[in-house]
Amino acid sequence: MNPSPERSHDTIRAVLWRGDRLRLLDQRLLPREETYVDCRTSDEVAQAIRDLVVRGAPAIGIAAAWGVVLAARQDRAGLAAALARLRAARPTAVNLMWALDRMQRVAARGADADALAAEAQAIQDEDLAANRRMGELGAALIAPGSGVLTHCNTGSLATAGFGTALGVIRAGVSAERIARVFAGETRPWLQGARLTVWELLRDAIPATLVADAAAAHLMSTGQVQWVVVGADRIAANGDTANKIGTYQLAIAARHHGVKFMVVAPSSTVDMATASGRDIEIELRSPDELFGYAGQRTVVEGASAWNPVFDVTPAALIDAIVTERGVVERPDTARMAAVFGAA
Repeated sequence: MNPSPERSHDTIRAVLWRGDRLRLLDQRLLPREETYVDCRTSDEVAQAIRDLVVRGAPAIGIAAAWGVVLAARQDRAGLAAALARLRAARPTAVNLMWALDRMQRVAARGADADALAAEAQAIQDEDLAANRRMGELGAALIAPGSGVLTHCNTGSLATAGFGTALGVIRAGVSAERIARVFAGETRPWLQGARLTVWELLRDAIPATLVADAAAAHLMSTGQVQWVVVGADRIAANGDTANKIGTYQLAIAARHHGVKFMVVAPSSTVDMATASGRDIEIELRSPDELFGYAGQRTVVEGASAWNPVFDVTPAALIDAIVTERGVVERPDTARMAAVFGAA
């Protein structure tokens, strides 16, 4: 029996629990190498999160949950310290905090390592189910024959599987609603070029790579009807933190009459954060801008500013898609209607 078109576009799993260790597909090495990193302690998981072995807000949360399991198996007395180290690994992605809060609540009830493992597995399974639901909801907003542009990587590599924004693209291609897929490079780590294009082509979805700087010109040609992106944190008013470069895509999209969609699980929505002004933006080392793959491309003595997220105001977002439903033209009242008040 042949797999359904949707399943044929969903073959990648980057976060794998192996009973005594967490196996992570090393996303720093793609597409040149498909190498896995085995983490046997919570500190190794925290390091993998910091070093971008695993990335994408949902995948970070899932990996951290398994890190708690490893900590409980190694030294239950040190669980609180392990949780603190995992929390500090990346500050912007709210999924990390959400997953760790959930694991901490289970641990506080006296759960043993097996019960914590069941909770981590539930977090992972729920994420995959949510992604499939979001794919269905988001694809339904897109008219047949449309072109889409996506940014960074929001697929199976960034989640439990299927993806958030790429889940919408997978579902839209399967439903013959999406005819053209464009992916921006996403500097400085080139997640779009290295990861998204690799993931789409591996799952038989044709994709066209464009330079980040070409996005507005691409929109002006009429080939794109939707920009579809993920999120690392969504505030109570709908302001959305996502990979650096998202904000300028939203501005260009509004100018050119292109619709803008944010796709993320409800765990990414932080109703305790009133607006994007309150979201901590992670600054990473300037060294990431000075070269790539060990080769320096910038003159010695140069300085650099390296924020890795920006905030897109809700006023520039046409739809926020979560597994709970679609919030069109998001604002505080519409967000509260779906997610409740803080």
